[in-house]
Amino acid sequence: MAWTRKDLLTMRDLDAAEITLLVDSAASLEEIASREIKKVPALRGKTIVNLFYENSTRTRTSFEIAGKWLSADVINFSASGSSAAKGESFLDTAKNIEAMSPDVVVVRHSSSGASEILARAMRCSIVNAGDGCHEHPTQALLDLLTIRERKGHLEGLQVAIVGDIAHSRVARSNIHAMRKLGMTVTVAGPPTLIPPFVGELGVKVSHRLEDAIRDVDVIMMLRLQQERMTGGLIPSLREYSRYWGLTLDKLAAHARPDVLIMHPGPVNRGVELSPEVADGPYSVILDQVAKGVAVRMAVLVLLAGSKAAQA
Repeated sequence: MAWTRKDLLTMRDLDAAEITLLVDSAASLEEIASREIKKVPALRGKTIVNLFYENSTRTRTSFEIAGKWLSADVINFSASGSSAAKGESFLDTAKNIEAMSPDVVVVRHSSSGASEILARAMRCSIVNAGDGCHEHPTQALLDLLTIRERKGHLEGLQVAIVGDIAHSRVARSNIHAMRKLGMTVTVAGPPTLIPPFVGELGVKVSHRLEDAIRDVDVIMMLRLQQERMTGGLIPSLREYSRYWGLTLDKLAAHARPDVLIMHPGPVNRGVELSPEVADGPYSVILDQVAKGVAVRMAVLVLLAGSKAAQA
């Protein structure tokens, strides 16, 4: 099938075939990372603007690398170093950028729905690189690619997503995508960090880590997003880590020997993951980072209307 959408805003709106197309396209571009010269002409003459209103390491860097490997001109925009710091509105900033004729704008913003506002207001393609607590579609895509390459398939797999579900855009995007691809999802965390509507998304809910990780194929750990919390949701980091931190002992006692441990980053070592787990044989965290470049290349190629990248 061919990609027909102008934007990539949410996994909720995509069907299984579209998700599979994105993952397949990313898989076909992975080998570029192993080349001596990592450059293909797929987006030569195209302009990509990274419009980031929140701090980011992995997402912003991988979008920049993806654009440059595709031979696009990549412009990085930081709110703190722009007219936004002088009071210019988000939409005015975007309109001024559009006047410079970019082909794709990649946006990260602390407000849920920010990317959809831009998509309605701008003619160029918009990629949601994370909007508040809403969604982070490219993270879900790289997670799916990582799982598929390790397990060989997606349908029928069981996944536990553990931690701060209430504030996690990664959890939302993964739940939408995984359910559409035939995966079973359990979300787990303290009751204060599980949104009341999450059961409506077709997932199981657990309030005990040991139960959630038993017999699953994948465990996805999430960090506590304290920057989005109003306070009082957990007694202390020490207590949270005691009950919800994943350690080698808990894995040995309750998890499958071939389980995959994932984390979207940044990892708070000693809180949601012990260092031994984060760096251990179960972990595919760095694989996720590596696949993020291929996924973002695929998204840019499909949205910019270019043919598949060729050497």
